[in-house]
Amino acid sequence: MKNIYKKVACLLALGLTLASCDDYLNDVPKGSKSPTTLADYEAFLRDEYTNHRVDITGASQLLNDQYVTLASLASNRLYNALYMWDENADRISMKVSDETMYYSSYAGISTFNLIIENALNTTKATEAEQRVVWAEAKVLRAMNYFNLVNFYADTYVASTAATKLSVPLITSANINAPSKQVTIQELYDFILNDVKEALPYLLKVSQTPLHPNLGAGYAFYSRVYLQMNNYTEALKYADLALAENNKLYDWIGYYNTNKTIIDLPNSYTTTTSPMGYTYVENYTYRHGTYNSLTTENSIPVERAQRFEAGDAKFISRWKLYTVGAETYYRRTLSGAFNFGGITTVEVYLIKAECLARAGQISEALAVLNTVRKTRILPASYQDISTTDKTVALNAIFRTKNNELTNTLIPFADARRLNAEGVYKVSFTKTANGNTYTLKSDSHLWTMPFPQGAVQNPGNGTITQNVAK
Repeated sequence: MKNIYKKVACLLALGLTLASCDDYLNDVPKGSKSPTTLADYEAFLRDEYTNHRVDITGASQLLNDQYVTLASLASNRLYNALYMWDENADRISMKVSDETMYYSSYAGISTFNLIIENALNTTKATEAEQRVVWAEAKVLRAMNYFNLVNFYADTYVASTAATKLSVPLITSANINAPSKQVTIQELYDFILNDVKEALPYLLKVSQTPLHPNLGAGYAFYSRVYLQMNNYTEALKYADLALAENNKLYDWIGYYNTNKTIIDLPNSYTTTTSPMGYTYVENYTYRHGTYNSLTTENSIPVERAQRFEAGDAKFISRWKLYTVGAETYYRRTLSGAFNFGGITTVEVYLIKAECLARAGQISEALAVLNTVRKTRILPASYQDISTTDKTVALNAIFRTKNNELTNTLIPFADARRLNAEGVYKVSFTKTANGNTYTLKSDSHLWTMPFPQGAVQNPGNGTITQNVAK
């Protein structure tokens, strides 16, 4: 890891007295408290700002799910390269400074490693209680590794996963712990094993929204298996997750309750986001960028056009806005947003895809329409009905992309579909009289590691996964 990351890890190990960096640092500094009880370690699972941040800014910009202002495009070359799909840009040279996605993910992994290493030896707890915290940290560590591998490495393809490199695997909180840039297959095996070991000990009801419960474990397993194109296992765990929580939020009711504010012409007064800690769709909550704790991204006009007519969730979140030479859909919700966790709507749509893949088209559409009935206003709603597998899958993909915009999932799904080669994802837009295209086979779909990580990899080595 980069030197600054080593300092952060050492502060976690010393200043917060979580673990020692070297033998000579084993003594607890005067005035500090060395964690010994399970409660001491469990408290770090509640550190939202350090351990539950999932910043996928680059992916949102590439998909044009996030509006980037003209000023930002002019001042930030990396933003411009991603947002305008510049195939010639050297993104590696543009990543001189730290990148939040990389360093926040590994900071969280360091904490989860610490808990996994120590939870089973803590005091003032039964073994059953210890196992719960240990299991929760296992799931969260696996989630961070899933995010990293689906950002900085190629997507999972069974025939090449054992030969292509992924990201550094670190399994200890010790500052000098070795890291190895393992293959994609090795990392997926590690992720699956973490969840497998955790599942027997996860609680059905979480202590807080930040603690993954049994439903979260099943839901995440389903997400991982879908990314591996294992539709049988993805469907199995989707059903298990929905047996734990199958609630869908009534966005039509939300719109009707707030329509006086939402529909007021030329007004951008915000309403309160229901997608926070107590959102009924949550399995586990994790936020996105720091700004996403209080607001969400505005979106381009072209992106807004891909939502269904009468989508109450869309209408409740964004409103067309013009300032100077720029027109986009401005955010109109404020509060908390579960952009990094897992929700029931994702699992419903995983189930729908798996059923469609198996040729069970009517069953897949029944699941899809169950979701849509809570989103599309009655005046616009019609059941999607078809016997065509491709039509059904494209409808599922459209709804899923709209539901999970500004999360990692549309980016991960697009990479998965492009690798499959049947339902390829590409985009075209016109700006300033020029046409821009993001091709399905573009190298832009894989993000480069930040320079600091490659040049200062800690006790290991890192090889870039892209040329530029």
